[in-house]
Amino acid sequence: MDVAPPYLCPIQHYCCFDPVTRRKLYNNGCHYKCFKLMSLHLVCCLMFMIGFALREYGAFHYSFSKPDLYIYIVSTCLIYMSPPLLELANYYVLGRILYYVPYHSPIHPGRVLTTFGLLSTVVEVLNALGVSYIANPGLPESTIKLGYILMKISLIVQVLVITLFCFLAVIFQRSCYRSGIRSRRVSAPLITLYISTFLIFVRCIYRIVEHFGASKISPSPSGDLEGLSPILRHEWFFYVFEASLMLVNTLMWNWWHPRRFLPERSNIYLAQDGETELKGPGWKDQRPFLVTVCDPFGWFDSNKKKERPFWENNGYTLVNSAA
Repeated sequence: MDVAPPYLCPIQHYCCFDPVTRRKLYNNGCHYKCFKLMSLHLVCCLMFMIGFALREYGAFHYSFSKPDLYIYIVSTCLIYMSPPLLELANYYVLGRILYYVPYHSPIHPGRVLTTFGLLSTVVEVLNALGVSYIANPGLPESTIKLGYILMKISLIVQVLVITLFCFLAVIFQRSCYRSGIRSRRVSAPLITLYISTFLIFVRCIYRIVEHFGASKISPSPSGDLEGLSPILRHEWFFYVFEASLMLVNTLMWNWWHPRRFLPERSNIYLAQDGETELKGPGWKDQRPFLVTVCDPFGWFDSNKKKERPFWENNGYTLVNSAA
């Protein structure tokens, strides 16, 4: 049974991501001048564009020749690897929010990126290996099965990391709310962060369902595809639950850009009155990098209680000091 891949959807999504990528480049480089803050979003947009361009090429060249096979593998890897990087970008945004309200941060803001980034690196490595094995039908069956196992592990770990990340953000927001810090400059990027994380979470669930179903398939000598799950036989599931969701995520961050609400530099923070912005020395961690990775919450930092936080010397007190 020979089924030609659809050729309209890849070019449509390429055309959708093209202006979004251009706008993101303008926002990061010219308008908000925050290339570092949102650089991962730009990288992911480019990965999606290249992935869909190669997917469009593959819609007309889908033989088992090596050039066509390599293009298919690269296309699949680029598209599969982008969502975890978008989640990593969310970690960076949360870190900047915590820098903005340091006195309610449950963790050193800089450790958000290193801790969750380390976990995301594990997810990305498992993801890349799994996809490269699954996308190459020329590999032994045992290697392809290993690819499905690696994909399952990476997706489950990603869901757990997302859950932990949301828990950290909720703790922070609850502390802000209880102390009277209800500025839109804090709540708006947090709400955008929650929506973005939810979109990526839905994508993870879709991929988990797909791969747990695919790993149970037994090869059919007749090549009959009717016995496959609809989620594997129809590409519209992919375009609805992954491509379109990631496009919405990118559009949302273009509109509710974090720099609309957060200052350009991380040493600018919100005073305890919830309105005044002050310039501080920045929240520094003098411990070795490896120690901060192993102890992101500073539970074993002997100097933590000796040093008085810089925000306690600014002359402001919390709106609700009882909180």
